[in-house]
Amino acid sequence: MRPNWELTNCCNHEQVVFLITVSVCTVVILALWRTILLRPFKLVTVFLHEASHAIACKLTCGHVEGIQVHADEGGTTQTRGGVYWLILPAGYLGSSFWGMLLILASTNLLTARIAAGCFIAALLVVLFIAKNWTLRGLCIGFILFLGIIWVLQETTKVRILRYIILFTGVMNSLFSVYDIYDDLISRRVHSSDAEKFAEECPCCTGCGWGVIWGFISFLFLCGAMYLGLVILS
Repeated sequence: MRPNWELTNCCNHEQVVFLITVSVCTVVILALWRTILLRPFKLVTVFLHEASHAIACKLTCGHVEGIQVHADEGGTTQTRGGVYWLILPAGYLGSSFWGMLLILASTNLLTARIAAGCFIAALLVVLFIAKNWTLRGLCIGFILFLGIIWVLQETTKVRILRYIILFTGVMNSLFSVYDIYDDLISRRVHSSDAEKFAEECPCCTGCGWGVIWGFISFLFLCGAMYLGLVILS
């Protein structure tokens, strides 16, 4: 079946449900942004940020010495070697990319299952290289959480696996854009990835790179919405 790239005759029932669900997730996330209820999902986003640094390091033949996620929603990835100017932007942009993939995976139950399985496998791997107990606890907690949701999906009428994957994807997309604004534009954290990247590529300031990365992250979110509608057309 030919993809409906032009989105003619939009929107059918599934597309409307998709748009409404993404909108509801966005409103809930923004409403609960500073509450403890979102803390686990924020830490998962930090984990994906740091994991993206690690993946970029490995893909450029570097060595990952450890990953940490802190309770204050910060994180660090210790690397050795690799291409530094590719590793640095991979955190923010990688988090946005994973958010896009999770949103797209939520459009179908099979892909949602695959996403949940990959997520659990990744958390199991990271569990053994984590350098602090916050990350270890996050890995164990989210593995159990996804496992329980998956079991409920398969054995009961509680079918929310797709919505959990979607919520996590929207959370990643929004948190990445917010984090870029908060760290690189409004507060100018001098130890941020963008400030370090500006030292490697001095053609632009850290704030300038923050604006560029924020724009790219927003494009990932828009791309997820568009491709989601195409998939459901």
